[in-house]
Parts: sequence; structure tokens; C-alpha cells
Amino acid sequence: MSYNPYSLENKTILVTGASSGIGKATAIECAKLGATVVVTARNEERLSAVLAELDASYGQKHQMIIADISTSEGINQLISTLPVLDGVYSNAGIAIGNSPIKFIGEDQLQSLMQTNTYSHVMLAKMLFKKKLIAKNGSMVFTASIGGTLSYGPGNTLYGMSKNALLAFAKYAAIEFAPRGIRVNCVSPGMIETPLINLDALTDEDKAIDADKYLLKRYGKPEEVARTTAFLLGDASSFITGTTIVVDGGYIVNH
Repeated sequence: MSYNPYSLENKTILVTGASSGIGKATAIECAKLGATVVVTARNEERLSAVLAELDASYGQKHQMIIADISTSEGINQLISTLPVLDGVYSNAGIAIGNSPIKFIGEDQLQSLMQTNTYSHVMLAKMLFKKKLIAKNGSMVFTASIGGTLSYGPGNTLYGMSKNALLAFAKYAAIEFAPRGIRVNCVSPGMIETPLINLDALTDEDKAIDADKYLLKRYGKPEEVARTTAFLLGDASSFITGTTIVVDGGYIVNH
């Protein structure tokens, strides 16, 4: 067998928010690299389609678990079904489109923080408490350049939720380190997923925005997925408590 330090063979990896976008792409990429993948999301039809698409050429037996991890019931349901994991990609998230501060509603704030921040915190807590992440395992969160490195009007709620998650990941890296568990984030720029269609942007608006990126385009889900797969595997064994920006040069150009 040829040497491949990026292989995920013999690893079991959980991907949340796996029914579309970056989560789906990451589940597919991890399976191609040899991992046994456990995918979870709320939409059974879409998640079943993802499960059917996962490569099984290494003899893996992939698994899907329908759960809404934005609720404590959903997290408990997921936890009760999981095997011991070598890697976790905690990716589930939502966006609500532009919402200037003066129009922020309490229900919007609660909904966004519940899904984008609180659910990840509680899932990580339970996985660690129940020892469902193996020693020397890896946990990766999806942060964003929005609210952590890039700021713009109307993006307050989303940015807050991601900045809080980024801070949590650093604290988790400290507390999980005694078991050898690494915790990192990926921080994407604009990626071609359904989330970018929530704002009322025309194709012309998107083209103008994409021109701000050094590579003159938005990213693709699989480009984030490959970075995430790297962080989940042994090739990144000395990386913890940090974030890798995947933004096509947007930040360096601003």
C-alpha cells in the first residue's frame, strides 16, 4: 500500500449538518479517504441521499442518524446511538439573511445562537463527558470569516454566533488536551452553498462581491471539506486551538 499521511482509513468520523453544503461535501471526502462516516441531520430524505453517495471501497459500513441537535432531546438521541469516534466535524448551522441591528428580534437571536453556538457547545460537552471521542481524536467546528475577521452591516447575528463558537473551540482545545483530543476550526469565506441565497443578492451583486476575492470567485464546498479532512486526520497531529481560513484570499485583500 502506498504511503498516504492524509488517509482516514480505520477512523470513525461524525459529521453533523451532513445533508447539504459543506457538511455533505466533508462526509463524501472523508469516506473517499477511508473513514467510516456517521452522518446526521434533520432531513431524512436528503440525508439518505448523502449516505447512498458515500464511498465504501475500503469496506466501511457508514451510518446515518436523524437528529435535531439544536435541541437537548436531539443531542441525547444522537449521543445514545453513537459509536466511539476518532473525529467529529461539528458543522450544523443556519443563517437568516441580512438583519440590521435595529431590526434584530429576540426570536432571531435565540434561534441563531441556539443552532450555531449552543448546540455545538452542548454536543461537545456530551461527547467529551461520555468519552465518545477516542484519545488522540480530533474535533473541528465550522466558524466563518464573518464576525471573526470580516465585519459588515446586517451580519451581526451570524457573526456573533460564529465568533462565540470560535472562542469556545479554543477553550475546548485547552480542556480536551489531557486526553490528546485536538480542537480546531475552519473559517470559510463565501462558499457556493444554499446559505448564500438567503440574502436578496442578484447574480450581478454576487459577481461584484466575488471580485473582492484574490481568486475572483466564491469557494466550493469540497475545498472546505479537504481542509476539514486534513484537520480530522493524523497529518495535522500537532495542530490544535487554531483556525484555518479558507477564503480565496479575501482577508488579505481587505
